[in-house]
Amino acid sequence: MNIITGKKIAIVGGGPGGLTLARLLQLNGAEVKVYERDSNKDARTKGATLDLHEESGLKAIREAGLIDQFHANFRPGAEKMRIMDKDARIVFEDKTESADHISRPEIDRGPLQDILLESLQPGTIVWDSHFVKLSPHNDSWEITFKNGNSAFADIVIAADGANSKIRPYITAIKPFYSGVTIVEGAVYNSETVVPRIHQALNGGKIFAMGSEKSLIISSKGDGSLVFYTGCKTAENWAETSEIDFSDKAQVLEWFKTAYADWDELWVELFENAAARFVPRPQYCMPFDQTWEAQPNLTMLGDAAHLMPPYAGEGVNMAMLDAVELSQCLLNAEFTDTKSAIAAYENQMRLRASATAKTTMDSTAALHSKEAISFLLDIVG
Repeated sequence: MNIITGKKIAIVGGGPGGLTLARLLQLNGAEVKVYERDSNKDARTKGATLDLHEESGLKAIREAGLIDQFHANFRPGAEKMRIMDKDARIVFEDKTESADHISRPEIDRGPLQDILLESLQPGTIVWDSHFVKLSPHNDSWEITFKNGNSAFADIVIAADGANSKIRPYITAIKPFYSGVTIVEGAVYNSETVVPRIHQALNGGKIFAMGSEKSLIISSKGDGSLVFYTGCKTAENWAETSEIDFSDKAQVLEWFKTAYADWDELWVELFENAAARFVPRPQYCMPFDQTWEAQPNLTMLGDAAHLMPPYAGEGVNMAMLDAVELSQCLLNAEFTDTKSAIAAYENQMRLRASATAKTTMDSTAALHSKEAISFLLDIVG
């Protein structure tokens, strides 16, 4: 017996953090449903590959009993990085690492999602469940969805990402703008369409830096690549720029202007990209955020501690949150759910605060004149 025995648990959001938590709880007999707004697992295009860290993402995979499935699906070589300058010169190249001793193995988002989904009991995921509101119902919650359905749960866990609609039920604290906006794009069949960049990628990643701007390119197992520009802009630049990000010609023109002193090689990405680009202003939660724990509501991942991607910690933090939250909820030393949730949130905030500080330092450094020196110090 533990404090969640007999309780219905609802996880809102089917990303890696939410799915990992569902798996860990089900391994211990908990009654769990995951409510995901997508209509099915393939409804959304998956972004860049994920590097899982030994102390967090990989720890979660092991705790979930899925390390064999991970080893069957990760991409040896995808962790290799080239650092290039704006003139397309290689300034650093990863040394060969044994496939048996990769410190931060990479896996595409799709295969990771499949591994986690297939590990869950049938019927765990309730698709097409776009969260609308929470309503108190005795000591539990009624969850209302956009499709008109509703569900009841004794405990609700927000795993609904950067724009979490559940977070405001926990705290009014909002993230602050990091000063950097990303423009995301994708190129399919990169070997044929952008052969020079494909060859430079060599199945891994490129970090290109210069003029206080960044361009990060990542290969994917399906033969495509994704790329992310990083520029210092006003917070609402995506709206005030009047760029139609579904119009390739407009985005190409912006890139040629903003990255005017960069080599022509990089222009090929925008000339050959799929039609839709996505602007992503980058936010970070305050380092000192705190709130009072509730007995039946908490959050993990970006919903709890959003930060920019420039330290590679997002998915790892979410999966470690899942491990620590499950441990607290299943710990017989806690006599009530509020104390278990409070213990989880206290350690999660401490950990996230330290990582957020590091991430913001990295964000600033990668968009400074010393960006390449900063990266070389890290990899050196």
